[in-house]
Amino acid sequence: MPKITKQRLFEILNARHLNNPYSKLASLPSFENFKDIDIATKRVKKAILNSEKITIVGDYDVDGIVSTTIMIDFFTLLGVKVDYIIPNRFEHGYGLSPKIVDMIDSGLVITVDNGITAYEASLKLKEKNIDLIITDHHTVGDKVPLALAIINPKQINCNFPFKEICGAQVAWYFCAAIKNELKIDINMSSYLDLLCLAIIADIMPMTSLNYTMVRQGLKKIKNSSREAFKLLNSHLKKDTLVSDDIGFTIAPKLNSAGRMDDASIALKFLLSKNQSSAYESLAVLDELNNYRKTIQERISNEAEQKSSNSDRAVIVWGEDWHEGIIGIVASKLSNSQKKPAFIFSVQNGIAKGSARANSNINLYDLISKASHLLIGFGGHKNAAGLSLLEENLEIFKEIINRELEKSDDILHNEFITLGELDVSSVDLEFISIIEDFEPYGLENNRPVFKVSNVNILKSELIGKDKNHLKLTLNSDGFVFEALKFFNSNKELGNNLNLIVSISKNEFRGVVTPTFLIQEFL
Repeated sequence: MPKITKQRLFEILNARHLNNPYSKLASLPSFENFKDIDIATKRVKKAILNSEKITIVGDYDVDGIVSTTIMIDFFTLLGVKVDYIIPNRFEHGYGLSPKIVDMIDSGLVITVDNGITAYEASLKLKEKNIDLIITDHHTVGDKVPLALAIINPKQINCNFPFKEICGAQVAWYFCAAIKNELKIDINMSSYLDLLCLAIIADIMPMTSLNYTMVRQGLKKIKNSSREAFKLLNSHLKKDTLVSDDIGFTIAPKLNSAGRMDDASIALKFLLSKNQSSAYESLAVLDELNNYRKTIQERISNEAEQKSSNSDRAVIVWGEDWHEGIIGIVASKLSNSQKKPAFIFSVQNGIAKGSARANSNINLYDLISKASHLLIGFGGHKNAAGLSLLEENLEIFKEIINRELEKSDDILHNEFITLGELDVSSVDLEFISIIEDFEPYGLENNRPVFKVSNVNILKSELIGKDKNHLKLTLNSDGFVFEALKFFNSNKELGNNLNLIVSISKNEFRGVVTPTFLIQEFL
């Protein structure tokens, strides 16, 4: 196989998007494809004309916060005041729950990024004679809630052509339908900055219409007139934004509100109308995010010590582990131990869990094999939430391990490289080709390459805690440096095979390519 050069890199990345039917915003599929959207739209129109109370019920993750932001912003532009509730993870639990219904006494309820599992709550709303419109994107279970309309691409008989969209996109499409019904002029593309956050944070496949929307959305964030984005841009100090800026910097800040305290802090930030209010909210988010990192480190270490190499999945639990953080710990352990991970926080005999996987194994289907033990569960292929009695944890663990033993699927997707890299061809032009095909994400991975038979000329530990490895390497006479973050192992032998990604390093105005080691083979 020929080595990957600039020309070859361009050809490979370009081929990924050649058959995208939605490569332009003008070619996005229409809201008319959604089942029930017509019923829902007419009901909203009636509510507006009769001045009924409209309550939006959101969710406490980035997708839920963005969905709620879009709805509030849209109705504000219509001149309609809406009530909104974002459940508090610790007080109300997830989504539209009976506890949330107790807070609503009349009018129309619209869920965003939740509701498809809210059967009990839907019965309670029916008793109160309150109409319910569900907008969601999560997997539809056996018990479908009683609602006037359900807008969810994953339900049977929904003709929306691309199923893997996030909650904020469903909410946005619903707003577009309402705009159309009311014959009002609102520029729906002005929401692409917000949508881009939700699509990346909710780890939707970065293909098809998601790719197009995020690609445009990243540009929109850069020039956004929203106070929140103006402030984030001034902190990031970057000419162009890439998907990792959202995934690793912005999304964790916004997520920390719902994880550690109350998601309405992040909502307030995104809806900020002036600089000082945005500044105030961001300061709180930064504080919560730093607090989150400290606790995450502790729980990760404890969870790691409890896990066993012989199990097919990481299934561990701890008394009072912070339930806002177990999802990130599950993600971290799933990646480091290369298998699905289930992390539970036990409180008063109830175990609340988060599950994460990076493989072809469908977590929702896997968990449903133990549904007789569960108090509740929901989610999708790579991420799910569940709860059960503490006394059933061991049986749950046995069932999951047994199911995974039977399965032919590999437990974790390995890095898929584009091929052997011609190291000497890596320069700023090489990086600009990678950047030209941003954004990257699920099913459209950031390019990684194999580099074989390199010799170590020098190795050193760098960083404040000396926990990052910096290697000076020689490949066929070409000398280059490579970094492996969070690795303090210097004993590597001399001849190495690596998987690397390439990124841009800017230091004092000088831009150079950096090789980041993803894995030692």
